[in-house]
Amino acid sequence: MVDFVTGLRCRECERPFPAEALHVCDYCFGPLEVAYDYERIAATVSRARIEAGPRTVWRYRDLLPVGHVLDDGGEAPVDLGAGFTPLVRADRLAAELGLGELWIKDDTANPTGSFKDRVVSVALTKARQLGFKVAACASTGNLANSVAAHAARAGLDSVVLIPHDLEAAKITMTSVYGGTVIAVEGTYDEVNRLCAELTSERPSWAFVNVNVRTYYAEGSKTLAFEIAEQLGWQAPDHVVVPIGSGSQLTKVAKGFAELGKVGLLAAEPAVRVSGAQAEGCSPVATAFLEGKDAIRPVKPKTIAKSLAIGNPADGWYALEVMRKTGGSCAAVTDEEVVEAIGLLARTEGIFAETAGGVTIATLCKLAASGVIRPDERVVALVTGHGLKTVEALTGTIGCGPTATIAPTLAAFDAATNFEEESPAR
Repeated sequence: MVDFVTGLRCRECERPFPAEALHVCDYCFGPLEVAYDYERIAATVSRARIEAGPRTVWRYRDLLPVGHVLDDGGEAPVDLGAGFTPLVRADRLAAELGLGELWIKDDTANPTGSFKDRVVSVALTKARQLGFKVAACASTGNLANSVAAHAARAGLDSVVLIPHDLEAAKITMTSVYGGTVIAVEGTYDEVNRLCAELTSERPSWAFVNVNVRTYYAEGSKTLAFEIAEQLGWQAPDHVVVPIGSGSQLTKVAKGFAELGKVGLLAAEPAVRVSGAQAEGCSPVATAFLEGKDAIRPVKPKTIAKSLAIGNPADGWYALEVMRKTGGSCAAVTDEEVVEAIGLLARTEGIFAETAGGVTIATLCKLAASGVIRPDERVVALVTGHGLKTVEALTGTIGCGPTATIAPTLAAFDAATNFEEESPAR
């Protein structure tokens, strides 16, 4: 099996490490990053090679940290078909916001309804290569769904830990796959701390966002790869990305940069990257708007539970990316989130969960302030399906029958405003 990974490298002190199940530097406690031999990748990868591959994240296998899966003699990935989701031209939404070229990357179409299928497919493929026996995670819901589903597909046991007050749909969707689901009385940050303790007690368990996080996070790069390919191998000018841990935002930026490094784009692109958070959990947005480097942890209080991470592991790196690329960041209210879900649904026919509402509400705010310009090609990431968070919409934005009527034509006519010509005789 050919592998373009040269090892791991600390993001802070840049010390090298072997490509093992490591996620923290032994010297400075900085997070580790996968390092690649980009010269060898450039000599192998091509647009034609990618386009001939499967319509999943695995068409980009040369840029992922798991060797040549799917090639002759290679190991098959843990795969439910994640990736290559629609990139939707959003002209009606753009017109409402006064923008020019706007696209929605619609990850509601992934197998379990969120972008987490990308990262889990990569993480569990690598975990199986490293010899782990159980798939595990701390989750605000979408990751739990995906880990349980992919583990079932791979024949692995799964153990997921979630906050006790998670949305009912996400709990049901996790439980149905037959794994162990543990609700913890506390916030996601407390759940995550417990999982960090469990990694040392359960050495055969792959906690995808803890001890194999270094590999797991690389799956988010496929969003950038797909966007560029779907735009005809061109980069957008500006992307808007929701922030939970901050990892997705940093990896999307890394993905665009890698396409330039290996020659899949004409040059390394200058993509502005902006972040989106809910006001009830906005430590990154607050630091950005106040011009600070330190991110002060908060206790989350928002309907956007999939982004409710009060102490984001990659928050500082997300700040760095937004500032370096000339992007921005905003925090939006729960009311704005609900309005944005309705706006996206009625203009483009896409039903987003509350995290998607955060992205679209931030898009609205940044467009209104002139941060996002009408002359830019803009892509907004909608990362999860609205059926997961329907309780957030109860009693709002007209979510219910337009009218309840008797089964008669007269009652129908009285309840509607539609006028129809009489049938021709």
